[in-house]
Amino acid sequence: MIKDIYNLFSVKNKRVLITGAANGNGEEIARAFGLAGSKLCLVDIDGKKLSSVVNDINNYNNNYVDSFVVDLSSLNDIENFLMSNNDFDVVINNAGVTFGNPLSKYKDIDWEITHKVNLFAPYKIIQTVSKKMVKRKTGSIINITSLAAEFGFPNNPAYVSSKGGLKQLTKALASDLSPFNIRVNSVGPGYIKTNMTNQSFNDNALRNERSDRTMLGRWGESSDLVGIMIFLASDASKYITGQDFYIDGGWTAKGL
Repeated sequence: MIKDIYNLFSVKNKRVLITGAANGNGEEIARAFGLAGSKLCLVDIDGKKLSSVVNDINNYNNNYVDSFVVDLSSLNDIENFLMSNNDFDVVINNAGVTFGNPLSKYKDIDWEITHKVNLFAPYKIIQTVSKKMVKRKTGSIINITSLAAEFGFPNNPAYVSSKGGLKQLTKALASDLSPFNIRVNSVGPGYIKTNMTNQSFNDNALRNERSDRTMLGRWGESSDLVGIMIFLASDASKYITGQDFYIDGGWTAKGL
């Protein structure tokens, strides 16, 4: 029986790690958790923008916010960061990269970097951070995937395969960590207006085509992701694990 409905969705004072927190969806998610009173550890490769985000969040309510410039394509960078930053209640693996090109022209280096950032880095972070979650027998891990985890989008084999891999990694680790009451879920954004999607959004034909693929008839905003993130990080979702949530305006469900 629920006795405290008012705190059911609370993430106040939860220690939350967010990667890719300086721009786009990650920035919006970081600001939301800051407003909600979480203790944040923000990671990004863009140190200048990251500092700006941290300063803004610190002005909200004297939040505790720490930040680190980390190249998630570098195992050495990841391990150095995790040596002293490995105790969190919530982990949000948001960072991602994309390099579009047809298969015949796809570069091996782009494949390698994409899989390092989009798939290996989340795996390595979860492997390390989950050790303390296991001892406490609690934790929530949220992996940001994509519509590309479900559909065969063209001209980006590394991105599509890495996001599909992250979706399945979510399910595998949800199984591995379930005996310790650690929940692992994925959130797959649809087409959201960010720097990563600017080129498509600024093309009128592509923008309209992708709007028409949704039931709601529009592109998403980064703020559209906030509700599901707070939900999955809070006790409101304590019986949910191994699930994929698509925040896509109805794209995955639309028929005719």
